[in-house]
Amino acid sequence: MTWRKRIFDLFFASLLVIILGPIIIFLVLYIYLKQGRPLFYVAERMKTPTQPFGLIKFRTMTVVSDDQGVSGAHKASRVTPVGARLRSKRLDEFPQLWNILKGDLSFVGPRPPLKEYVDRFPGIYGEVLKSRPGVTGLATIRFHKHEERLLSRSTTAEETDDIYCRICVPRKAKLDLIYQRKQSTCYDFDLVFQTIGNLFKGSKE
Repeated sequence: MTWRKRIFDLFFASLLVIILGPIIIFLVLYIYLKQGRPLFYVAERMKTPTQPFGLIKFRTMTVVSDDQGVSGAHKASRVTPVGARLRSKRLDEFPQLWNILKGDLSFVGPRPPLKEYVDRFPGIYGEVLKSRPGVTGLATIRFHKHEERLLSRSTTAEETDDIYCRICVPRKAKLDLIYQRKQSTCYDFDLVFQTIGNLFKGSKE
């Protein structure tokens, strides 16, 4: 990560903590009153091919002892009513401001992958994770909705894994590498504003 990108992240993460602080406090109370503890979900993700970190989100699903792989239709029954509302506007990702301040994430970059997929596709993620993972990015903007539709067709963990590995991993990696080649502060601004615009579009549909 370049020093310009790090300054960009620190400045805007600090600004958003101040601006969104009251909303985050409200969400903490809302989640606690509506669905109880735990309030947060911490998932192991990879910052580099060898360096994991704890990705923080507001909890949107019921807790199980063994949760592996990406989320497909086979996990849909575990999404709580509160969680569905949070996910619809990506409010569950607000706690990732802490990950940005710590340096685990950037605002813009490839979404941080699970270790199991980094281990299974070392060639792909060896290249993708040369960029610091981000909260949003080119692949998130261009492919996230399509990925959701694809995974919504799966009814078992095995089917979800097959679709994700066969279609989603290579498609997202292609977009992540395009971002890597084009990355600049102006391009990061553009992708952040596109992400915000998509959220507002979703609210009108």
